[in-house]
Amino acid sequence: MLPADARLRSSAEFRSAMRSGARSGRRTVVVHMALTGDARRMAGFAVSKAVGGAVVRNRVKRRLRAIMSTRLDALPDGAIVVVRALPPAADASYAELESDVAGALRHAMSKTAR
Repeated sequence: MLPADARLRSSAEFRSAMRSGARSGRRTVVVHMALTGDARRMAGFAVSKAVGGAVVRNRVKRRLRAIMSTRLDALPDGAIVVVRALPPAADASYAELESDVAGALRHAMSKTAR
């Protein structure tokens, strides 16, 4: 699972990644990525009520955390990633979510490298 010290918690961290970072979207998720001067890599998740009820939202968040835990080491140092789930994420399989997150992360990383 995703280590506790690698999770975004404050709204300021979410805001900085979402406003100043690169954005890349797919059918089920939008990935926001910003680079900071810090050495650690962090990820946060935003799943609104538009995705579904509490049970559905929590299932989507669990899946996204599991997907990001395997990809955290591949991120550059100082990367802050916010994964925002879109309403189609509620009906998506784990494989679909994984594919969308991987593609959006690749695109966001190429945008931040420019």
